[in-house]
Amino acid sequence: MKPPIAKRIPHPHKLHGDVREDDYYWLRDRSNPEVINYLKEENRYYEETMHPLEEQTEQIYESMVDRVPESEENVPVQHGPFFYYSRLDKDKQYPIYARKLAKSREDLSEATEEVVLDLNDLAIDEEYLNVTVQRISNDHKLFAYLENRDGSDRFTLYIKNMETGELLADCIPNIYLFGSLEWSSCGEYIFYITVDDQQRPYRLWRHRLGSDKSSDELIYEEKDTTFTLFMTKSLSGKYIIVDSRSKTTSEIRLIHADSPLSSIKLVDERRDGIEYDVEQWGDDLLILTNEGAMNFQLLRCPLDDLDSREKMIENNSDRYLQAMYPFRDKLLIFGRENGMTQIWVLRDDELEKIKWDEPFYTVSIVSHQSYETNEVLLEYESHITPKTTYGLNLLTGEKRSLQVAPVSGDYDSTCYRQEQLWAEAEDGVNVPMTVVYREGALKSGPAPLILYGYGSYGANSDPHFNPYRLSLLDQGIVFVTAQVRGGSEMGRNWYEDGKMQNKRNTFTDFIAAAKYLIEHNYTMPSKMAARGGSAGGLLVGAVANMAGELFQVIVPEVPFVDVVTTMLDESIPLTTLEWDEWGDPRKQEDYFYMKSYSPYDNVEEKEYPHLYITTGLNDPRVAFWEPAKWVARLRSMKTDHNILVLKTNMGAGHFGASGRFNHLKEGAECYAFILDKIGVAIEQK
Repeated sequence: MKPPIAKRIPHPHKLHGDVREDDYYWLRDRSNPEVINYLKEENRYYEETMHPLEEQTEQIYESMVDRVPESEENVPVQHGPFFYYSRLDKDKQYPIYARKLAKSREDLSEATEEVVLDLNDLAIDEEYLNVTVQRISNDHKLFAYLENRDGSDRFTLYIKNMETGELLADCIPNIYLFGSLEWSSCGEYIFYITVDDQQRPYRLWRHRLGSDKSSDELIYEEKDTTFTLFMTKSLSGKYIIVDSRSKTTSEIRLIHADSPLSSIKLVDERRDGIEYDVEQWGDDLLILTNEGAMNFQLLRCPLDDLDSREKMIENNSDRYLQAMYPFRDKLLIFGRENGMTQIWVLRDDELEKIKWDEPFYTVSIVSHQSYETNEVLLEYESHITPKTTYGLNLLTGEKRSLQVAPVSGDYDSTCYRQEQLWAEAEDGVNVPMTVVYREGALKSGPAPLILYGYGSYGANSDPHFNPYRLSLLDQGIVFVTAQVRGGSEMGRNWYEDGKMQNKRNTFTDFIAAAKYLIEHNYTMPSKMAARGGSAGGLLVGAVANMAGELFQVIVPEVPFVDVVTTMLDESIPLTTLEWDEWGDPRKQEDYFYMKSYSPYDNVEEKEYPHLYITTGLNDPRVAFWEPAKWVARLRSMKTDHNILVLKTNMGAGHFGASGRFNHLKEGAECYAFILDKIGVAIEQK
């Protein structure tokens, strides 16, 4: 089968005295049967291309399945008389959410499990399922959750009566996938956030249980299309925190959970460039803000006098404060220092950092814990240490290991190595990389290597343990993550230096990382792959144009590659929300800067590496037509004979297939393609 060739229909875009030719613009019309037929034809070509790799795909898949433990269970989190947790059995696609009634953690082994929600009972074979936000009422009798079956961001609310097991008649559609659901303290009301036509969360509603949805009251509407609306509950449970937020500015309101009919209260009006988060601690409101503080500072004020501010923790250029967790007895702060995640405890008005044994790692504070707890659950992992849950005694500062995530099969961490490397970017900035490999993989010279990157929205690419790549490490493959600018690994300035008019730093940082790995004999171009998804797909897509010769294969997954066209189209979900990240191409300076790196606009008549590209027909974040158009243009212009495939998931969205084993299968296909191109044949152990 020959590669599909999309027809060309001239469609010039004219703006700022410039013309951008877009002959594949027609591919955006999913109601056009020719578009669907083209995607299906690409899928048939993908299947035929992958057919010779079926055995290798199956070997990789089976090696992943072999690493699935008999059972995985999160450490239970106490809320009132119950301990809540999730577990995942080896033969199941989806997790089971459960709880136990117990007086203490020590009594759990004797307590009876009560299943709260078994997602496997909701699943239909081969169909998409995603269940996200889950909230239990204060009396633990009602369980609310959000469900989606098409891969979009539009979810439906269901409420389960925990005493009868039945669903209430209160069923509400069109709710955002996260940060969109909270109970009043009495359990008679539930607050929810709906999305607009572009799937932007923008309206906050109050629903009285048992009433018709038509009588729900609109509490607040976010009318600025560059802002989104989210909510959460304070750790104490006393306040519902309603957060209007753009990429650079925030505005927060409070609802007293004990008084669900009371008016909503504004904390601080939005001011351009000022971001803040709030939490309640005793009689005070804590405010974490970047006002006059690049890496954020912590303030507090009495709840009855929000204009009176006292500084608790000052801004520090070496320490980036990102979140606060006020428990009854101690305040914990989460952030970053020295490129690593960190947790501090506030003791005697000073931050005391919690220390760990390894030189680099990832730590976090388990969410939705009880405000009254005196033992806070922390999670720790590294590239070679499985996720470990610790209990931190807030009074003594001692921590104890409660659970190490099981790893099926033989695993000896001493057989693997992790490193931190630094590549010098073209402007002299040092870019960190994390590396993991099996001992001996680098002894014979350049090794097969997969370089991953993201670098957008301030999101971080931190060290994490992945049991499913162990078999690939055992084949001598080296995994590297480039922590390029655009993330926040090195502080808030790391993000600012990789967005808007600094966005090209993200791409040149990644190229510098690749060159470092080649120059220092970690790998060579014929053995190196690049991989990134979504905004990371933009990253590796731009690199394919700028320095494709450094790689044998590039994998852009659900890639954001038609930057200018998308950012000019306000009818597309998320466009208006993204102007503070990429720029607004209606402005001439932003237009030409974005055009200079947009992968679709910079395809050239030249050789490209092998390319494995994915998309989802229902993707609300990166529309399917972006990678489809890009693939069509690449096919018409590239001068090499390397393989280019486009895989479209016709029944899912941005996150690919649902279900653990379906997801592993997709991963195995991708790895089979990569390994085939970088010359690795999977050996049976």
